[in-house]
Amino acid sequence: MFDLIRPALFRIDPERAHELTLTALELGLGPRGQGDDEVLGTTIAGLAVPNPIGLAAGFDKDARVPGAMLRLGFGFVEVGTVTPRPQAGNAKPRIFRLVADAAVINRLGFNNGGVAAAVARLAAKRPKGVVGVNIGANKDSVDRVADYVAGTCAVRDVADYITVNVSSPNTPGLRGLQDPGELTALIAAVLGEARGVPVFVKVAPDLDTDAVDGIARVAIDGGVAGLIVSNTTLARPGIASPEAGGLSGAPLFAPSTEILRAFARATGKALPLIGAGGVATGAQAYAKLRAGASAVQLYTSLVYGGPGVVGRIKADLADLLRRDGFAAVGDAVGADA
Repeated sequence: MFDLIRPALFRIDPERAHELTLTALELGLGPRGQGDDEVLGTTIAGLAVPNPIGLAAGFDKDARVPGAMLRLGFGFVEVGTVTPRPQAGNAKPRIFRLVADAAVINRLGFNNGGVAAAVARLAAKRPKGVVGVNIGANKDSVDRVADYVAGTCAVRDVADYITVNVSSPNTPGLRGLQDPGELTALIAAVLGEARGVPVFVKVAPDLDTDAVDGIARVAIDGGVAGLIVSNTTLARPGIASPEAGGLSGAPLFAPSTEILRAFARATGKALPLIGAGGVATGAQAYAKLRAGASAVQLYTSLVYGGPGVVGRIKADLADLLRRDGFAAVGDAVGADA
């Protein structure tokens, strides 16, 4: 079905097409996935999930459809990024499809309706399943650490886990919070208000070895639940496009998996890692697991593959695990790290 409607959908502005998708999901028009193969069940930072395929932040910024996405077959869903105050984000147009490359460039800039509205939706209709909330700072904030603390306080009662997003390339200066000194203070402030809710930190793919080692040490010493590796990239691997912003999709798979492998080496087994970037097939999800991820997240592959991509990835991943003699997802984690 998606193959039939995709040409028409791609004639619509990407942001408008996304809004139409969210509206359809809110109306209950989303498909339902099949049940999960038992080999796919796993635990991430103490959170039991039926499969390790998660929805990355950015698809459902305002927590409008987490239940619909769980019913689609995701093992867990991450909403956001939400900021303390609503903000419009950057000027439009700000999403660009690169169809030949199965990629997307976005420079959205944390557009969202504010954390209070998202929390109200989750409190009013909390879906069954693991739902994380990704938090960020307002672009014009004078105290970004205070913004993350405010976000933590707002979402801690409705989130199964909290993701501290310090790696979006579309908010000027935000990635500076990955500096070990800045990150140490930020983690301490957030964990001081999380009240036991697991806290993940989402990092960029555009890091050198020293940065990876520094972030890994701060994360372990700071007591975070895990790392999400990685966000969109400012690099353009094999891409010719004049558009600024973060690149996601197929070209990000190789560099994001390499940085994932680097974090796996730097952290050992001290922290669970969630691998994100370019996952569109069961083989790619499996490669992320073998590189050190305990679970994966995707978003751009939904743009090009439609909702059926989730079920296909899960079925192929289950086959690959069994082919190689793994009785559970956790047994494959880090096999190649």
